[in-house]
Amino acid sequence: MIIAGGKVYTPAGLSEVDVHVNEGRIQSLEPWAEPSARPELVDARGLWVLPGAIDAHVHGRDPGFPEKEDFGSLTAAAVAGGVTTVLDMPNTLPGVAGAEILEAKRREIAPKAMADHGLWALLRSSSTAEQVRELGEAGAIGFKAYLGYTVQRSTGQVLYTPGGMDPDLEPPASYGTVARLAQELAETGVPVAAHAEDPSVLLSSTGRIETYADLLASRPAAGEAVAVAAMGALARSLGLRVHIVHLSSRMGLEAALAERAAGAPLTLETCPQYLWLTEADYARLGPVMKMYPLIKTVEDREALRAALLRGDIDSVGTDHAPHTDEEKLRHPLGEAHAGSPGVQTLLLSCLELARQAGDPLAAVPWVAEHPARIFGLYPRKGTIQPGSDADLVLVDPNQRTVVKAESMASRQRNGVLEGQEFAFAIRAVYLRGEPPAPGRGQFLRPA
Repeated sequence: MIIAGGKVYTPAGLSEVDVHVNEGRIQSLEPWAEPSARPELVDARGLWVLPGAIDAHVHGRDPGFPEKEDFGSLTAAAVAGGVTTVLDMPNTLPGVAGAEILEAKRREIAPKAMADHGLWALLRSSSTAEQVRELGEAGAIGFKAYLGYTVQRSTGQVLYTPGGMDPDLEPPASYGTVARLAQELAETGVPVAAHAEDPSVLLSSTGRIETYADLLASRPAAGEAVAVAAMGALARSLGLRVHIVHLSSRMGLEAALAERAAGAPLTLETCPQYLWLTEADYARLGPVMKMYPLIKTVEDREALRAALLRGDIDSVGTDHAPHTDEEKLRHPLGEAHAGSPGVQTLLLSCLELARQAGDPLAAVPWVAEHPARIFGLYPRKGTIQPGSDADLVLVDPNQRTVVKAESMASRQRNGVLEGQEFAFAIRAVYLRGEPPAPGRGQFLRPA
């Protein structure tokens, strides 16, 4: 296959080269030749050719929650938006706390996968050094600790509750869990992440939640800052690679930058919802906007935007987390489930944000090269160069896209970016040189 006549992304800008693909990999980049009618040639004149995006933070709900999503609908949404690699979080059923569970999940999702994929592993308070080592050997892309979330012993399900007297509930993973397993975690070579909202701060507010203001009071930005600082201190003192996910606040950002300045090996991720929206959008979106961490203030949004644009935040992932409509619209607001779909709008929302800041191509590293490097996938993924996988997205820079529920492939179609307009459109997507299809997606191990 030859993708001819397009402007191809390189770190130096757009290059007028044709992309020659052989056996799923990029063979060479050659100066433009006149496009012809040959069947193996794709006419990309007027289009940008970008590396396939990587969403390092998705919840595919598979196995365990098919009413919310499965890996087929997840990856259909991903490739529709130019995302050719997804890294799936471990709070499926059962949670991915053992190598045998990771392997069973890998087999379960393989026939449905339209995108390449890596799998996060779950840190439980009961996790052992042997389990960590075995998960690393099985190819876990990273380890995630859900601070403040219990695990049901009988099913392995992660529950959004700090616990109680029920003997079937295993206490949440904690900073102590991470410290206890630090040596084995470091030896795997993959990042460690935590849901960065300190549970002791969250438990300080127990009032009834009926309004978005109640929600904000119950989950203050200080909770994020405390958790980020604690994880940063562990990274510094124990030699861990820590990846801060879904950064949502100015306070959390400041804590991360302070830890990084002190020597902590932190990488930082934020999400489109925190870059586009503020608490004021709840009047328009309602419970669809409920997610953890919460979308916060204008000041928080602007601090995150500025940090991303100056390079202090490394990557953007979506925290794609669909639910059924019934779960999302429960009353009072405290009973509504937290999470929103987002993988399909990752690439276009980032291009648009960067365009508004003056350079749309600045977005490409946020969703391609940087996550590929963080998770040991570069240069196989995240770049257009000889030898890399031919994961390619053809983007029209002269056609607008309006986010509409009816165009979404996720099972939860109403997302928080509903109605947003982007000055770009996806024209074609290739996974290792071919159109995506169920079963074509491959399991990825970190290098």
